[in-house]
Amino acid sequence: MVPVTGQGSGGRAGQPVRVALLGSGGSIGRQTVDVLARHLDGFKVIALATGSQRQILEEQVRLLRPLVVSIADPRAARSLELPAGTEIVGGEDALESIVTRPDVDLVVVATGGLVALRSVLAALEAGKVVATANKETLVAGGHLVMPIVRRLAAGAAAATGDSHHPLAEPLGWLRPIDSEHSAIWQCLVGEDHAAIERLLLTASGGPFLHATAADIAAATPERALRHPTWTMGAKITIDSATLANKGLEIIEARWLYDVPLSDIAVVVHPQSVVHSAVHFVDGSVKAQLGTPDMRLPIQYALTYPERLASPAAAVDLIAAGRLDFLAPDEGRFPALRIAREAGLAGPRASTAFISADEVAVARFLGGTLDFNGISRLLEAAVERFGTSASTDASEPALDQLISLDREVRQFSEAYR
Repeated sequence: MVPVTGQGSGGRAGQPVRVALLGSGGSIGRQTVDVLARHLDGFKVIALATGSQRQILEEQVRLLRPLVVSIADPRAARSLELPAGTEIVGGEDALESIVTRPDVDLVVVATGGLVALRSVLAALEAGKVVATANKETLVAGGHLVMPIVRRLAAGAAAATGDSHHPLAEPLGWLRPIDSEHSAIWQCLVGEDHAAIERLLLTASGGPFLHATAADIAAATPERALRHPTWTMGAKITIDSATLANKGLEIIEARWLYDVPLSDIAVVVHPQSVVHSAVHFVDGSVKAQLGTPDMRLPIQYALTYPERLASPAAAVDLIAAGRLDFLAPDEGRFPALRIAREAGLAGPRASTAFISADEVAVARFLGGTLDFNGISRLLEAAVERFGTSASTDASEPALDQLISLDREVRQFSEAYR
């Protein structure tokens, strides 16, 4: 475990926080690079890893000068041009070797999919702070991740003798980057957990908020990718259109904040100014507001408990004019209901949901599945692998989750 110091990111007192970034070539990864590049006095980038974006990685290396990089695509790796002082790490265990390096304090997980779970577990077991935009880590593996996080927080509290130290709380070790979960985290700083009445996750409603059922049934990838407020990768944009992302966030919230699923609600807020809120037992509601710019929650996760100047402009409430709130329509967007049911059924069902969703979105974008087919596939996968087909009430281990992910993907590819 890294020494617990006065720094919230577990680094060395008075020294830059040493960072490993997984998924540097994606949307969240590129925005994380932008944040890091603006604060190089406070951060030293040790490692960058991406899938196949060779040119983007080379540009990032020139900007941040990491010690090591990893790129999953073998052809891209062979043609990668690196400056002196930067080495390439390959092999099946490349990401685990990066996140467990002794010269890494903070790991940023900007990758999607269940594949990140192994790296997150390895990083936490090695005593690294993890800031994650990866929903699947907690949706499938919350029962594996959170016990480690709580143990680290308890260890930090004992080591410092300070129960209010940034690392003496679970969210000091596992930091959410999603705007909604960052908002709830910010609302809960300094609050008593027992005072929480319920959590309120906001949703933009996506591009089909006011569309008829017939319009939704005829949705094309081009229309589904036109998100009204956020600029994101294709997968998360489609998940926003189906509201599957909000279902995943409900399950995440259950693990992050130790709140029952029944105490987590969703409200549609088209302006995306209120990023989420917490209702307290005394009737108070605390919300976090901001412009729809992912660099804000990314930077908060990197610099917690401090706040630094940000490239994102502060929200202008006068210019916003009005803030609307609507109940989600689970009839037109059934993925929200299916995700909640999966969360109630347990890790196998929630794993089936995320694995099927990844295939379903890819098939929709590729033209082999219609928009409503995404939800039909999700329901079929959850039913087959998470409920009626499983009588095992035990919590699955990592290898079992990976095996289940493979089965669900095969089923989802063949689904008609």
